[in-house]
Amino acid sequence: MQPKPFIRHSDSSTPDASASKRRHGRALAALCLAVLVAQVDTAVVNLAMHRIDGDLGAGMGALQWVLDGYNLVYAVLLLTGGLLADLCGRRLVFVIGAVIFTASSLLCAAAPSVAILVGGRALSGFGAALLVPASLAIIRVVWRDPAERGRVLGLWAACNGLAMAIGPTLGGVLIEHAGWRSIFLVAVPFSAAAAILALVSIPESSDPQGRRFDGAAQLLGALALGGMVLAAIQAHRAPTVAAAAFAAASLALLLFARVEARRGAAALVPLDVFRSRTFRGAMTATAGMTFGMYGVLFLLPLAWQGAGRLSALETGLALMPMALVFLAVSPCSGALAERYGARIVSAGGVALIGAGLALIGVEAHRSSIIAQEAGLALTGVGMGLATGPLMGSAVGAVIAERAGTASALINVARMAGAAFGVAALGAIFDAAGGGADGLRIAMLMGGAVQIGCAAYAWLVMPAPRGHDDYSAA
Repeated sequence: MQPKPFIRHSDSSTPDASASKRRHGRALAALCLAVLVAQVDTAVVNLAMHRIDGDLGAGMGALQWVLDGYNLVYAVLLLTGGLLADLCGRRLVFVIGAVIFTASSLLCAAAPSVAILVGGRALSGFGAALLVPASLAIIRVVWRDPAERGRVLGLWAACNGLAMAIGPTLGGVLIEHAGWRSIFLVAVPFSAAAAILALVSIPESSDPQGRRFDGAAQLLGALALGGMVLAAIQAHRAPTVAAAAFAAASLALLLFARVEARRGAAALVPLDVFRSRTFRGAMTATAGMTFGMYGVLFLLPLAWQGAGRLSALETGLALMPMALVFLAVSPCSGALAERYGARIVSAGGVALIGAGLALIGVEAHRSSIIAQEAGLALTGVGMGLATGPLMGSAVGAVIAERAGTASALINVARMAGAAFGVAALGAIFDAAGGGADGLRIAMLMGGAVQIGCAAYAWLVMPAPRGHDDYSAA
């Protein structure tokens, strides 16, 4: 069912045109609120790890799941969220996602134990996996004019950067003055407002023709990703459990590939998109990029606060340079990629993140955090350079009919990298005894992974004068 378009007139002073403009404004507010709360939620929780540990008696493994419960469910269900929006109605799925996010935030704020908190975080990831793909789909069908849609997409995307900028400071203030539970309560009025605004301003639309829910692929994909993350988290404490989880995840991944190969173009993840070398390189570099970024955002606040060097508020302020540099560099990435090629900017950006992590690791024992601030700034530069070109390369590497799938998959790689970064680097930090020693080893290992992913992207992505067409092997 196609959406009923908003009425547009050449005379913007007419009552119908004014009403349409107001309705568009409310719709955009709903979409921006949704992505803002989803991204702020990930930015502020990192700062609360030390307080949650002290209040609920959570060990390192449980703290990893507080973050990865969200990241993993978000990654696993991103594709399904987009599919459900097309099948059942984009506004309906958006509103359900906002309601789930609101309820799960309340559950996290009231959690009496770390197990309930992890469950609430997983539920928040489910809500975000419905909200974000549905919001992008709504933008495509509501704003029909390409120029206007481009402006709206720019505002929507800017909310990600805004969340990264305000999240650490907001989280630090809330944790210091109102406790860690307040960081979940602050999302409630905004996600509830997004649901209400969507109901009154966004027309319903769907496109179910020739599509269906792929339950087997969804289950196998969840088992594969979840098993790999469990194996990484438990590798130090319970190697037998880790080995069993890894074996189960590997089997699930093989079965997933077999199921999807049989379904061809109707698959949840059409495997032929991976024939493009550019797409493979962009996926690998994106996963590596968030592997390091989320790993450092998890461990650095924990190490600073655990050693008594910084309070939650001071930690939030100390993380600001990375966010500000990211915001400053991001607008330049497109022009740089156009001039020098996406391969140089993307692979170079991911390598810079690796260098930033290595600098943080080398300087982990210093009493001053100046060198670590420089490492965070390098990470911000790398993120700003690489994010846009990697997303553009992934979508541009496939035929037009696969653009939506490629967009969803690159976001799956982004969140899967985040989940693995928290799991693997957290496990290394814990195995090394935590503190400065644990931070040094984890950051050096993380930097090595980043540089390895950057090298792979450099090797497989085409030079500026080249062209990697969809059918390339």
